[in-house]
Amino acid sequence: MSLHPKVAEVTERVIEKSREGRARYLDLIDRQREEGTRRSVLSCGNLAHAFAASGEDKATIRQERAPNLAIVTAYNDMLSAHAPYYRYPEQMKVFAREKGATAQVAGGVPAMCDGVTQGQDGMELSLFSRDTIAMASAVGLSHAMYEGTLMLGICDKIVPGLLIAALRFGHLPTIFVPAGPMPSGLANKEKQRVRQLYAEGKVGRKELLEAESASYHGMGTCTFYGTANSNQMMMEVMGLHVPGAAFPNPGTKIRQELTRAAVHRVTEIGADGEDYRPVGRVVDEKAIVNAIVGLLATGGSTNHTIHIPAFARAAGISVDWQDFSDLADVVPLLSRIYPNGSGDVNHFQAAGGMGYVIRELIGGGFLHPDIMTVWHSDLTAYGDEPFLVDEALEWRPAPEESADDTMLRPVDAPFQATGGLALLEGNLGRCIMKTSAVDEDRWTIEAPCRIFEEQDQVRTAFEAGELNKDVVVVVRHQGPKANGMPELHKLTPPLGVLQDRGFRVALLTDGRMSGASGKVPAAIHLSPEALGGGPIGKLRDGDIVRVCAREGVVEAKVDAAEWDARENAPAHLGNLGLGRELFGLMRANADEAELGGSAMLAEAGL
Repeated sequence: MSLHPKVAEVTERVIEKSREGRARYLDLIDRQREEGTRRSVLSCGNLAHAFAASGEDKATIRQERAPNLAIVTAYNDMLSAHAPYYRYPEQMKVFAREKGATAQVAGGVPAMCDGVTQGQDGMELSLFSRDTIAMASAVGLSHAMYEGTLMLGICDKIVPGLLIAALRFGHLPTIFVPAGPMPSGLANKEKQRVRQLYAEGKVGRKELLEAESASYHGMGTCTFYGTANSNQMMMEVMGLHVPGAAFPNPGTKIRQELTRAAVHRVTEIGADGEDYRPVGRVVDEKAIVNAIVGLLATGGSTNHTIHIPAFARAAGISVDWQDFSDLADVVPLLSRIYPNGSGDVNHFQAAGGMGYVIRELIGGGFLHPDIMTVWHSDLTAYGDEPFLVDEALEWRPAPEESADDTMLRPVDAPFQATGGLALLEGNLGRCIMKTSAVDEDRWTIEAPCRIFEEQDQVRTAFEAGELNKDVVVVVRHQGPKANGMPELHKLTPPLGVLQDRGFRVALLTDGRMSGASGKVPAAIHLSPEALGGGPIGKLRDGDIVRVCAREGVVEAKVDAAEWDARENAPAHLGNLGLGRELFGLMRANADEAELGGSAMLAEAGL
């Protein structure tokens, strides 16, 4: 089918506003290919250092006749999603030798778990860990020893950080290698029920810990559809995975064979071969639009309204929330994965998974099929799913029909006719709301506001019964400049309880919510942020605030003259402890959330 007119329109707009930046970027990666430092021009001393510890691969690296692959790994064994990567480098070196190539671990990058830091001071490092990962990856790749890159990362800020770095070495082919979600544990609805009971004081910490442990119980990505699994969806629709690699579980034979296929393939798409596919060409304007479409069609994480603009900038491409909003007007919602539905990502995979979604979106004219991918063809290959036949990989067309229409539906019978995201604008600034998990009768909330400066104040007020009313809870000074823009997921249980009690409740903040944002309407990423003069700083307790996803409005219903005369409330910031003081440069120079909330990209002029 032909491309949907709105998708074509947004794509052309992105191409036009990116024209100068993209041209500069493509010139850079072309020069890096032709003139940049590479293994062949390193001195004997440089090379001797580089292969000194390479054991059986030393002779091959020394001869400089075969590709040497960089492995950048986010392994640690505290983070369940990344613990499976422990043995990957050893395996990947074997897989590279099967193709006459070599592989070295170019570097390791930090991988923090937002699930561990939610509601804690350490969460203030979360967003900036993305840029730290990008810089750490660049350090590893700067040794100029490599003809291709394999990125081992899955979770929230990790994949965007790795992708930003890969794009600054855009002349190299790059494939992302996931490890898969953990098997399903305690049903997500039951976990949510226990969390709310705990918030109400009806069960204790022992019962809560039992429920959480039964949910997060082994190696692999958390199974809800938050930022981590949204990352894997995006890598598929952008053509940066081996087709179908996103969601097979860790430790399975098919997972190992998909990893082998990734290593083999990256040896075939380098500059010295006949099928050169550098990552800077794979990630173009069409691929970025595909990422946004995939996010909307699957009800993915709101964090990507920050991350997609950031990694697009790294490739010389400009997108903003208007592009998201215009696409959301036409892209149908095809899946409901917890917290938008009852089933988890394993159930989604069993129902048809990414192969089904990609085929449906291409058929409906919502995805660009004609992008360059890391695979042997364009995106149409990603409408197939992998199987093992006699222990070898084969791909077959994804199922024609969903195996479970409560969580996966076709383009002509979606859950919603439009994507699950809304752009809101008004005298309070610009923000976004994830609507896919929110009942339509709660897309508009108009109520007196209650002002808070941190999450714990909200919980204290909730426990004191002060929020048992219709209310817009405002949590400000939570933006990138103020405290690094931590997720405010700690607010979900108490606000959910208030909503269940029958009150009309919404959250308004210049901070973030988790990729697991749930049923309470949350107007988030409000820009400009309070620190530095954002109008959210003018709000006072009792002001009537209207948050409306249907009309795209976020406004304070205050007399204009009074509003103009108000001063912004002062910030009371405490950025000491847990290393937060080390990130002062990032806070001071961060740009707005709509641009990606990045000091690194701003200072680089990207």
